[in-house]
Amino acid sequence: MPTQDELKQQAANRAVEFVESGMVVGLGSGSTSNFAVQRIAERINSGELENIVGIPSSARTAELATELGIPLVSFDEHQQIDITIDGADEVDPDLNLIKGGGGALLREKVVAQASRQNIIIVDGSKLSARLGTNWSLPVEVIPFAAKTEACFLEALGAAVSIRSRDEGGYFNTDQNNLILDADFGPLSDPVKLAAQLNARAGIVEHGLFLELASDVIVAESNGIQHLKRNET
Repeated sequence: MPTQDELKQQAANRAVEFVESGMVVGLGSGSTSNFAVQRIAERINSGELENIVGIPSSARTAELATELGIPLVSFDEHQQIDITIDGADEVDPDLNLIKGGGGALLREKVVAQASRQNIIIVDGSKLSARLGTNWSLPVEVIPFAAKTEACFLEALGAAVSIRSRDEGGYFNTDQNNLILDADFGPLSDPVKLAAQLNARAGIVEHGLFLELASDVIVAESNGIQHLKRNET
């Protein structure tokens, strides 16, 4: 029986097969995405991939990519990304996602929206009949508005906590914002909730990634599934 890390590695390896020489690649954040970053670096260093540049979705990913020798650029040089490989905390049957467990949801969504193809890599434990069943919704807020936005989320029915660091103090994002983890339970209407959150000035971004994943690669003990979004 493969371990969870082995499944993540299998999903990452499959996704990286879609990367071709000359591409601008969005580099996701988190433990699963790290496997993809490592595999891309291996293919570059072996000469299998040439003229690859990456746009990282977090400072931590940028550090890893630099250590591994992946050339990095910003949106100043390239405004369009050919392919992004990233993970997710929860995936529903329509390939909608909850992301942000690592706190990089703002940059991850910017990268996803700038990408022609978004491949999400997960193990089978991340599949869910409804978003919110197994994961709270991360909501990034400006510090000035943390309390009022927490009250707003509670009024919508969520149990809310401000994310903290293991070593103490609040978790700060790469943009020095705070994360509110909002537990709504299973979401009956994620589209409506996303619209409500988008309308709040103090909310910078939220972890509902709706209609952004083009592909989801799921690694399970009995093999790999490649799910594609129905565009109809």
